[in-house]
Amino acid sequence: MKHIVTVQDVVTAFAPDLEPTAAELDAIEREAPLIDAELELLDVQIALLDRRITALDGRRLRRAANKVLAERAELANHAVSVREGDAA
Repeated sequence: MKHIVTVQDVVTAFAPDLEPTAAELDAIEREAPLIDAELELLDVQIALLDRRITALDGRRLRRAANKVLAERAELANHAVSVREGDAA
């Protein structure tokens, strides 16, 4: 029996001790509220998958979606203000 193996090099370098840089950690920290809001929206959507949406459920869904939009706007505004600060 012949074994089939790949003959290509590894696409990404593997370094077990490779850690995120301070800039990457800062970016994750800035995006954490957005990630939390998206998880909350996903939780609401999952909860509503197999039942009829009541008025209360609709409010929960809108509130979670609005929270995601607010966090995205906050993150975008922060990015713009940082770029304007660098240009000056």
